[in-house]
Amino acid sequence: MLLRLSTLLVCFLGLVTAQSNVSDTYTNPILPSGADPWVTRYDGYYYMTYTTATNITILRSSVLTDWTTADVKLAFDPPVGYNYSTDLWAPELHSIAGKWYIIFTADPNFDSPPPETDMLCDFSCPAVNHRMYVLEGSTSDPWTSNYTIKAQLNTFDQFAIDGTYFQHETGLYHVYSCWFSAYESWPSNLCITKMSNPWTVESNVTERQILSVPNNPWERTPYGRMQNDRLSSNEGPEQLTNPKTGQQFIIYSAARSDNRNYCLGQLELVGEDPMNNQDWRKNNEGCVFYQNALVNAYSVGHASFTTSPDGTEDWLVYHGMEDPYTGWSARNIRTQKFTWNEDGTPRFPRPGYGPYAVPSGQNASMAMFL
Repeated sequence: MLLRLSTLLVCFLGLVTAQSNVSDTYTNPILPSGADPWVTRYDGYYYMTYTTATNITILRSSVLTDWTTADVKLAFDPPVGYNYSTDLWAPELHSIAGKWYIIFTADPNFDSPPPETDMLCDFSCPAVNHRMYVLEGSTSDPWTSNYTIKAQLNTFDQFAIDGTYFQHETGLYHVYSCWFSAYESWPSNLCITKMSNPWTVESNVTERQILSVPNNPWERTPYGRMQNDRLSSNEGPEQLTNPKTGQQFIIYSAARSDNRNYCLGQLELVGEDPMNNQDWRKNNEGCVFYQNALVNAYSVGHASFTTSPDGTEDWLVYHGMEDPYTGWSARNIRTQKFTWNEDGTPRFPRPGYGPYAVPSGQNASMAMFL
């Protein structure tokens, strides 16, 4: 009897200690290094994938605000000698029709095209051979699935990065960062094509539509550059749906990802046809999420969206820099809550480091895993 009581006491004290370590606040970053984060929530866990450049790795965590002790799964280690063997960027994990797919961009040779290719470009074009690819999962569970190459997405043998799926009542669409033509180099725009399934594009090149070009000062690098289109970018598109009104948005990244001015722009689908560029309204007034130099939060972009554990809050996951002078290597991954304006558009916060309140329901969900 005494042994049983002592065992119960030890268990109780352990539970109290664990619960006392649960904090009501967190600080950014939530991952000390990384870029192009994609986060989705499924069956009590958050799943994150992001750019490693060499492979596709999935992290799994019971909480959104701390990934340092997350479970790690190598989803795809590309073989040598294929068009998707190097510089794997911006993977995303999507559930479509009961299966899991990973969409990503990659290159055959470390962004080093031969001189005979580079000479055709208007500017130096290291990413000229980047294309979009799809992995298919083997089960309905993202963690237990084995992922294998399903297809290269048809982007008409032209530059394509940062592709995502746009799911709409009229069908499935591929939205990605594109050039006007094969060797244009800059600017990078947002293109859309219709799909018949997650690995097949049904649009032809003449049906492909350009939804946005970087024609605003804040979409150009350096800010306001007008003499040419070099480093002018629209990239990293992500679908965002207002859960109350049903309004559909594409939140994209603008300017240059290694520059302090990198920010988020916004397109809203105001018509019924995602393939009609006149059915989209662009917010030309400025970035909807942008640097906060007062707290050294720079280059904030390439976002994805998820919810709190109890589903009552919307959360933005993005990368940023504290030091804008060291380029891409300075990026790390952050998260903050956002809300909605009266007109149904997203209302993003000012980027920062906190401390912030943890997502609603997070501590309750953590207790389930103690």
